Amino acid sequence: MDLLTQIILQAGRSAVELALFVLLPIMVVMLSLMRMLEARGAIDWVVARLAPLLRPAGLTGLGVFAALQINFVSFAAPVATLAMMEGRGASDRHLAATLAMVMAMAQANVTFPMAAMGLSFGPALLLSCVGGLAAAAATYHVFGRGLSSIEGPLDETLRHPVADDTKGVLDVINRAGAEAFKISIGAIPMLVLALVAVMALRASGGIDLLTSLLTPLLRLFDLDPALILLTLTKYIAGGTAMMGVMDEMLKSGNTSVATLNASAGFLIHPFDVAGVAVLISAGRRVAAVWKPAALGAVIGIAVRTIGHGLL
Repeated sequence: MDLLTQIILQAGRSAVELALFVLLPIMVVMLSLMRMLEARGAIDWVVARLAPLLRPAGLTGLGVFAALQINFVSFAAPVATLAMMEGRGASDRHLAATLAMVMAMAQANVTFPMAAMGLSFGPALLLSCVGGLAAAAATYHVFGRGLSSIEGPLDETLRHPVADDTKGVLDVINRAGAEAFKISIGAIPMLVLALVAVMALRASGGIDLLTSLLTPLLRLFDLDPALILLTLTKYIAGGTAMMGVMDEMLKSGNTSVATLNASAGFLIHPFDVAGVAVLISAGRRVAAVWKPAALGAVIGIAVRTIGHGLL
């Protein structure tokens, strides 16, 4: 019982430190910047110019906005955009392409904090965009070609607050700060549970046993055995939990920054049990197209994995 209490307290301390001293300040700054750009109309300007270029990949203007959200806000931010697309008449085919893109891209709530751990942010962002486009195109032209292409009366206007004066700027910053605080605090329970599970498995010898069984296979492909634990955590508990485990392993010397960068394409994206559940909650039609979107997301993640491996 003493050992379990020790594990819980240590996991809780690590989770709170990561959420409040790494995730929160980074998310406050990035969300404030993103929301300010929205309020100033800069995001509208970017979307209007990128949308025609990305239309062949199956992305609409709101699809481009969803890409900006996941790369610069969080994995949950595109949920509102997907719901907006469904409500504003986007076709099932476009919905599937956008969902696939979101599931294949790197989420900001993991990439920004992990940049502080040693992640090369520039290459990660570039490969995120490449993988997202590959996922969208594969879904739109291959896996989702049998879906309906019929669109309703489209309204792709982006509605958001303006910041024309000092009060408007302060309102935008306050809302962004509240949103960042909600994201950071909301991550603590999953971080604590994931770290408790990991530490308990390690204390019981379960991780060592699994690692010893799989290490010869991983060595055959020149892969770090630390990926076993990271992969299990990622696909069961989600990206934020994986980030907590990665932080703990880096501090203890059980993995390296090189492994972090090499595995970023495979580990940093919302295509996991928790992430998919959140994304398909956007609406009935979004949930209905998750299968072709998932196949497209696999293609996008594979592209990112190869890219990070080569870099």
